[in-house]
Amino acid sequence: MNFAVLLGFVAILLVCVVAGISVLYALLMGYILFAAYSLSRGFSVKELVKMSVEGIRTARNVIITFILIGILTALWRQGGTIPAIVAYASTLIHPSVFLVMTFLLNCLLSFLTGTAFGTAATMGSICMTMGLALGLDPVIMGGAILSGVFWGDRCSPVSTSALLVSEVTGTNLYTNIKIMIKSAMVPSLCAVAIYAVIGWFLQGDASANAGIPDVGALFATEFRLGAVAVVPAIVILAFALARVSVRWTMVASIIAASVVAVVYQGIPFKDMFVCAVTGYSSSNVEIAAMLNGGGVVSMLKVAGIVCISASYSGIFQKTGLLDSVKGIIEKLVSKCTTFGTVALISVISGAISCNQTLAIMLAEQLCTHIVPNRQKFAIFLENSVVLIAPMIPWSIASGVPLTSVGAPAASICFALYLFLVPLWQFLTQRKEVV
Repeated sequence: MNFAVLLGFVAILLVCVVAGISVLYALLMGYILFAAYSLSRGFSVKELVKMSVEGIRTARNVIITFILIGILTALWRQGGTIPAIVAYASTLIHPSVFLVMTFLLNCLLSFLTGTAFGTAATMGSICMTMGLALGLDPVIMGGAILSGVFWGDRCSPVSTSALLVSEVTGTNLYTNIKIMIKSAMVPSLCAVAIYAVIGWFLQGDASANAGIPDVGALFATEFRLGAVAVVPAIVILAFALARVSVRWTMVASIIAASVVAVVYQGIPFKDMFVCAVTGYSSSNVEIAAMLNGGGVVSMLKVAGIVCISASYSGIFQKTGLLDSVKGIIEKLVSKCTTFGTVALISVISGAISCNQTLAIMLAEQLCTHIVPNRQKFAIFLENSVVLIAPMIPWSIASGVPLTSVGAPAASICFALYLFLVPLWQFLTQRKEVV
């Protein structure tokens, strides 16, 4: 019975993916399926509601933080913070080191903004445009960009995935970030070295510089790009280094971005408020392609995914629906190590869910019992499912960034960082149950 219900849920997800239906509808249908199972087991409607609410309560901090991130990313656009960072960073690129600089610049922006999708649409698009002008292979370029955008998405203090992992595992975000950076130091350096070698042998035509767009001039038509515009980003870094709570860090940066938008950019207060809710929107087609987005509205879908997925956890715990699956997972540990098991479940979760958020929720619920040490479990999730989800060709985790920069799906093969971190974790993990 348990397996039949779970297979039914998997079938619902796959049908929705094939039909192009939003994963939210799949999750709602899944909730109906799990609710029917609970009722068939003798639980009352009142008990079902209580189980669901208890699950959602565990995710309330994540949902609040997601809303703050939506506001932050919108005001960073409107205040000129992202345009200024992108414009200044683009001047650092040189043909002979273009590939490795593409990786590093996307790492930097994704770390500051905490968004893989937003980084790909801005810095990623610009790097791809420049790379094509220099005659570089878009497949390899796409891989370097994908690696970079998920470097920061994994360990940024304002990353939705990092926040989600810290909440579901009950661990401290800044402690996680410190360990994440340390555990990925060797893979990061290896990725830099490999991209540097590839870039050296495949460097494009330096004479093609005339075809490279002047990003600074483009953004200057709509923003003031002085040092003041970068203040909200400096606030994020300063507060993060001081280990101030994530919420207050974001609130401080939001306040700074609001002041910059109104005082420095001359945006009316009413327009700034609308932008915070609905996202930034430009009338300039070229700027719109790179900057449009953000706002509370942009986070509703991911918040909905987390909310519904969290309601599942309450049902799973009370009904024991996952007990039979967890028994199988326990047997895998002795054959492929604890981390290897988490990684394998991450592949399955990512392939089924087709997005990073749900993949994290599923992997956490399925593997939580095999890693009692919550800190270690958080790092295992960060070094597996968070990076494995973008390796799935049909997942939006890789599809959206690659589509936004105009790179083919084959670019996943050159997203070295995504492969190297799980591999390094697997090779360095002690082969015993933790």
